[in-house]
Amino acid sequence: MFKRIRCVALVIAVIGSMASELAYASDKLYLYTENFPPYNMSSSGRAFEHNATEIDGICTEMVKAILKNTDLDYVIKLRNWDYGYNRALDKSNHGIFCTTFTEERENRFKWVGPLTKNLWTIFAASGANLKIDKLEDTKGMLYAGYRNDVMTTYLLDRGYEVSAMESDDINPKRLELGQVDLWIADRLAGPYFASQQDVEGLQPVFSFNETELYLAMNLGTSEEIMRKLQEGLNKIRSSGMYEAIETKYGL
Repeated sequence: MFKRIRCVALVIAVIGSMASELAYASDKLYLYTENFPPYNMSSSGRAFEHNATEIDGICTEMVKAILKNTDLDYVIKLRNWDYGYNRALDKSNHGIFCTTFTEERENRFKWVGPLTKNLWTIFAASGANLKIDKLEDTKGMLYAGYRNDVMTTYLLDRGYEVSAMESDDINPKRLELGQVDLWIADRLAGPYFASQQDVEGLQPVFSFNETELYLAMNLGTSEEIMRKLQEGLNKIRSSGMYEAIETKYGL
């Protein structure tokens, strides 16, 4: 009888341990980002990365610092924007960064941030003689953009023409070759992308709409996880790490 009780207790303990391990595993975070230098980028120049150690940038360093101040298990992968965005939209404990916070997106995700800011900028090809005083001056011109990007969506919603690709990587070259009239990108990221494509002399002709960038998590992510992430952000702000990362990238 005593042996039977001990066996039952052992089974219960094993089941409890397995349940605990499964619960911990289910809390693992899967975070996606894209090649969007200097905010997120492959340290080796590859299009995709499977390991957080191979991904750099302002937002990536912010997210890593936040996670270091939690007990959360995670992976960070670099993919194209459309893939990562839809994974974050569809799967619990999945997220994407750096994501622009908008009213349209507000109820689609749970948010951690802001991590940093960006400034939307319109670029023209080298030698273009354009004077743009307001966005409406570009009506009738063809923009380069990419799918599910907030800037592309903004333009499309307002009746502007945008040729949207899977990612932003080749848009500087498209602009240089005259396949599009303009390219909308971030003021800091635009020159990085252009240099990666050996494109020189692109002109920032108009900037508008400074926005805040966040880590966006799937709505199914628990409030406990969200609390830990936000507390991690608060810790790096109070410790000076947040400011140090921004200073490192010239912000």
